[in-house]
Amino acid sequence: MNTKLATAALMIAAFSLPAFAANEFYVVQDVKTKKCTIIDKKPTDTSMAVVSPSGTIYKSRTEAESGMKTVKVCTSN
Repeated sequence: MNTKLATAALMIAAFSLPAFAANEFYVVQDVKTKKCTIIDKKPTDTSMAVVSPSGTIYKSRTEAESGMKTVKVCTSN
């Protein structure tokens, strides 16, 4: 009985983890066009650079939009 319960708990956790990870937003700048955007995954290639202060990870898109207004390289474009 305990192994069935543990297996069920692990399966629920495995399916719910991607939902928690989706609550991350980054303010990034395209290195070629210098245009700032908000993305929901940390950039993995060198075409985008995180430009939010100290690499801030925002919990909502609204927070990221507010944060983008304070980033100097994003407001000067």
